Amino acid sequence: MASLTRVCASFSPSSRLVRRGMTRFVRGEVGEARQDFDAAMAMDASIRPRLWQRGLALYYLEEFEEGAKQFRVDVDANPNDTEEAIWTFLCESRLLGTDEARRNFLQVGEDPRRVMRAAQALFKTGRGVEALRKAGEMEAQGHDDFYAKLYEGLFYESEGDEDKAKEAIVASLNTNYALRSGDYMAGLARVHAKLRGWVHEESQ
Repeated sequence: MASLTRVCASFSPSSRLVRRGMTRFVRGEVGEARQDFDAAMAMDASIRPRLWQRGLALYYLEEFEEGAKQFRVDVDANPNDTEEAIWTFLCESRLLGTDEARRNFLQVGEDPRRVMRAAQALFKTGRGVEALRKAGEMEAQGHDDFYAKLYEGLFYESEGDEDKAKEAIVASLNTNYALRSGDYMAGLARVHAKLRGWVHEESQ
């Protein structure tokens, strides 16, 4: 984190708040992260369409309506963002149920990543777990394997199947990519598992 601090020193005040919020989020300090994201947005309203990190924090704080609004603003600004369309669905499924959320699924451009095209199809139709797994297997233990397992777990959680959700997300954490990459979404997977009580602090 020392290098992160040095980088932040050259950023604008709002950017430093966003970076601090990101650091807090991956530590599991979700409420504090949300406060930083809100403070950054209050300081510079123009960043809201890029503040997907805030939407993720709102999801884990179970502020699903505000989370959905955040992701919809993000997709309006970037209509090719598959992941934010999925997270919109995840928020709205908690509010409206999966059937209605699926009817309202945001239309986005085609993602160049095979694994995310498979994930989008799974959430949009409710079918295609095997296709997502196969997409992940193209890069065993790598980026695609991690993302396939993460989004499989999120899908099962949206369907109310906690056992399958736990199995997939814990598996995502055990990929080489999650262990070594430093990807923010790997941090999210750890936060997710910790908040659900699926892993303990010492095992992360």
